[in-house]
Amino acid sequence: MSENEHTPPHVKWFRDSSPYINAHRGRTFVIHVDGAGLDHDNFPLIIQDIVLLHSLGVRIVLVHGATPQINRQLEQRGIVSESAEGIRITTAEMLPHVQEVVGRLRSDIESMLSMGATNSPQHGADVAVVSGNIIRARPLGVRDGIDFHNTGEIRRVNADLIARLLSMRTLLLVSPLGYSLSGQMFNLHGSALAADVAVALGADKLIYLASDNGVPDTDGTVITELQADSIDPSDYPAYSPVAQAREACSRGVPRCHLISFRDDGSLLEELFTRDGIGTQITEISYEQIRSAAADDISGIMELIAPLEANGSLVKRPRETLETEISRFLVIERDGMVVGCAALFPYDTHAELACLATHPEYRNDNRGEALLAATEANARTLGVKTIFVLTTHTAEWFTDHGFVPGGTTDLPREKRALYNYQRNSRVLIKTL
Repeated sequence: MSENEHTPPHVKWFRDSSPYINAHRGRTFVIHVDGAGLDHDNFPLIIQDIVLLHSLGVRIVLVHGATPQINRQLEQRGIVSESAEGIRITTAEMLPHVQEVVGRLRSDIESMLSMGATNSPQHGADVAVVSGNIIRARPLGVRDGIDFHNTGEIRRVNADLIARLLSMRTLLLVSPLGYSLSGQMFNLHGSALAADVAVALGADKLIYLASDNGVPDTDGTVITELQADSIDPSDYPAYSPVAQAREACSRGVPRCHLISFRDDGSLLEELFTRDGIGTQITEISYEQIRSAAADDISGIMELIAPLEANGSLVKRPRETLETEISRFLVIERDGMVVGCAALFPYDTHAELACLATHPEYRNDNRGEALLAATEANARTLGVKTIFVLTTHTAEWFTDHGFVPGGTTDLPREKRALYNYQRNSRVLIKTL
């Protein structure tokens, strides 16, 4: 039985999120919250959501920033702070203040995590939080004549130790400090630290909670997905979440997410809904056009059922789909079939049939992508012309290069099966 208009929204949300609950269990997520996020009113709610993820079996490494907090402390002490290349020049005079601020933040975060999720069954849950000297660092040195003093870069992440700690159901807290083999302490940039930790662990996701919600397009709309190789690094500061996510993807992290700490519940919405709320950056697109398989039959049936009901498509029983499945292409989006099309060759002619896209995904040229992929397959088979029989979508096909035809233009086998009661229009395209 399908959902109806009387289904409570929270029930629908839970049903829709359940596949992600199972998919995320046992996965490793590195979550970075910058210093501004720690100051924001939403941070206690973010902590609650992180505790919830932990309770669902997600292995979490939480990396935090400290820039505004350090700025305030230095200003109060009358110490002038300078930056270069987007990072702070940490002098010996500043280092004790950096250490004090980071230590205080770490203690505050540990305290909040120890509370569990307030006003919920997770309140008072025993969340074991671990932090320590797991980051080896080295001095950034002198660059273009500028001495960065005690500002460092990551030399090595003790990934084996982190993996062991995560396997013991601990939540790892990583602060932006690193240590050399000689015991020197270095101030690190939090966003770069999070990326290096994610790469070293082979994390499944790297999540940046920053002030902006993802990457906007030219009209200000958040871009749902970007492939790493489509991002021009010169367009972003080197230590920005976008640049670091791009770098992490190029080094093997499958998915990075950019969301805002300002939006309550953004972490859960990004992780437990199909389209999320921010921008996902991937090494390869998580939406693929591919040949259909037997496992796709149920998804195709669910997709085309409304179109069969309104007469747009001829009804195909499951048994028919099982015999025809090798003729289908599908668009899979994070495990869901959101588009399909079939090609039935007749010598140098072929029928394009069952072209459909999910109603929630009809505004991003998926129909055009399916048409192009089907035409490419037709060419490899030596097909010269393709035709469609349609009752509802003739205008769309004519907009994409099809011209009106008649039943006499159909291959003999198809002409014999033409349903005159349905009275479908014949449209033809030469490849």
